[in-house]
Amino acid sequence: MIRVVLILTFLIGIVSSVHAQDHDRNFAGSVQLDYLAVPTEDVGRDHGLDGATVELSLKLAVDFNDNVSSNIKVCVACHGLEVGMAFFDLRKSDLLNFRVGRFTPQFGSFPLRHDPANHRTSDKPLPYDMGRMLRTDEWNMSILPTPWVDNGIEVSGTKFMGDSARFDYAAYAIGGPKASTGADDFDFIQSRSRDRYYVDNNSRPSVGAKLGSSFDLTDDLSLAFGLSGMTGHYDPDNELSYQILGADLQLRFKRIYWRSEYIVRRTEMALGDDPASRFKYGPGADGEFDPYFIKDGFYTELEVPLTDTFDVIGRWDGMRRLGNVVATSPLRSKSAVLRYTAAVAYRLSMGLRIKSSVEFYDFSDFEDEVALHLALAGPF
Repeated sequence: MIRVVLILTFLIGIVSSVHAQDHDRNFAGSVQLDYLAVPTEDVGRDHGLDGATVELSLKLAVDFNDNVSSNIKVCVACHGLEVGMAFFDLRKSDLLNFRVGRFTPQFGSFPLRHDPANHRTSDKPLPYDMGRMLRTDEWNMSILPTPWVDNGIEVSGTKFMGDSARFDYAAYAIGGPKASTGADDFDFIQSRSRDRYYVDNNSRPSVGAKLGSSFDLTDDLSLAFGLSGMTGHYDPDNELSYQILGADLQLRFKRIYWRSEYIVRRTEMALGDDPASRFKYGPGADGEFDPYFIKDGFYTELEVPLTDTFDVIGRWDGMRRLGNVVATSPLRSKSAVLRYTAAVAYRLSMGLRIKSSVEFYDFSDFEDEVALHLALAGPF
């Protein structure tokens, strides 16, 4: 609580200072209180972070002139207090912009609207989940928990093609995911723990890029799609590699949205001195242990406004893991989870909304589960 008060005091001080210097500024935020219940279990905490959680974000944007701006954002959620943004944007032209500092690198579509006030469901799609899915420990979270915040530099730009089309690109170098020596997967806590320095753990940056296009086909119909990629090493010895690829598609008809994404991550595991005892499954037909596993996932959702204040959302998402697992893992060499979500969002006033959803989990390795969400969310 003391940290939150100090951060708020700091931001208020910045706002006052910026006001004195007569720069354009904008202070905004969003908050969501969500309650998760698991009626299929006596104690839901055994399988996930049930109960009430708060997601709070506070953002200050400052435009120094037409070419230089800065953003600072803090957030509070299950992981505690975090700095989600602290960067400068240096704009040369529409085609060339530089972002330097701490930010969320461009990957996929959902991270652009990850704040709870910007999407209609209480939680995130499975490929981007950050600890709210059931069986999150067994699955070691998702493929790329969002927002993925890191230190680095990003170059981006936009090419407008008439009034109805645009092409976007971004390329970046960041610290990347982390884990300890001899790891078998990412350790997401190391990227967010206050007990560790927020620096690259192996002296080698991860690099990535995104390409996207959008088209206004008519006044009522628009189409957007993109391709994303990221690669690097995640262990201190710079020996364990990973590659992530993604594709996203969005179609809008009037106020109806259909969105879909697919993400796949290939991750190298440390075999150790005795892989036969470290892993659950033995070597392949060639007598060698495969050091890689594949984790992929998708979501597709339809958002339909029935009235000016009432929206209904249907979402189907899932994840899959292919490859060997450590001997203590409850997963198998082929594990999957599918989730079916029916949700509603009712706008009370301005941007304040009540969200509610029912989720059915279909696990390949565990009993199926039902999750219920009830949330209040809005910007300010």
